Amino acid sequence: MSLSNTEKKQFRSIGHSLKPVVIIAQNGLSENVSQEIDRALKDHELIKVKIQVPDRESKQELIREVCSTLKAECVQTIGHIALLYRAAKKPDPRLSNLKRKQL
Repeated sequence: MSLSNTEKKQFRSIGHSLKPVVIIAQNGLSENVSQEIDRALKDHELIKVKIQVPDRESKQELIREVCSTLKAECVQTIGHIALLYRAAKKPDPRLSNLKRKQL
């Protein structure tokens, strides 16, 4: 599931106004955090996740773990914020960040 440059550009512009919905701290990707990210991706498709870890390598490793575990794609990372995308099987136009921006 690779995004084209055009899709990434659209998602970045939509994601600019979003607030982080999940915060991952030093404990890493626990079961509860993983479930919350999964629920948010099902509902909203495009979400921001704040990652509070001390160094860049562990941050990048954590982002790769989240993406591979939840079958999501990292659209962009800026500082401690990652913009994640996963297409919903049946997107709800009232909840999906992508569908709401198109209305």
